[in-house]
Amino acid sequence: MEFHLDETFFALVGLILFIGVIVYMKVPGMMAKSLDERADQIRNDLSEAKRLREEAQHLLAEYQRKRKEAEVEAANIVAAAAREAELLTAEAKKKTEEFVVRRTAISEQKIKQAELDAIKEVRSTAVDLAIAASQAVIAGKADAGIQARLFQEALGEVKAKLN
Repeated sequence: MEFHLDETFFALVGLILFIGVIVYMKVPGMMAKSLDERADQIRNDLSEAKRLREEAQHLLAEYQRKRKEAEVEAANIVAAAAREAELLTAEAKKKTEEFVVRRTAISEQKIKQAELDAIKEVRSTAVDLAIAASQAVIAGKADAGIQARLFQEALGEVKAKLN
């Protein structure tokens, strides 16, 4: 068997030397270490992503709960405002009715007073007219003696009423 040193032989020797240098330089260990580090980094990233996802879900649930609470509180505030508005409306209506009743009573009282004043004025005018008419009749029919006697009688009646 003869050995011929051809290109295939040199390619094989070069490949063996190359593999030897790679093993000698511990390239497979460095590659494994690099891959392990990369796998650890990916695991850490996945773990962090999972933790962040759980935290986000927790925050979402908390915000949804807070939103529901806020909606309930808003509904309660609206209901309280509606009740307060109804109370204020009822109170205003009651006060308005009381005001109308008072004003009506005051108006009726003023009308009655005006009627009484008018009646007094009519009576006073009637008395004045009667007195004037009586004076005219008496003056025409009575002489000075009768007039003096009537004056004294009227004066006596007024003094009697004053005492």
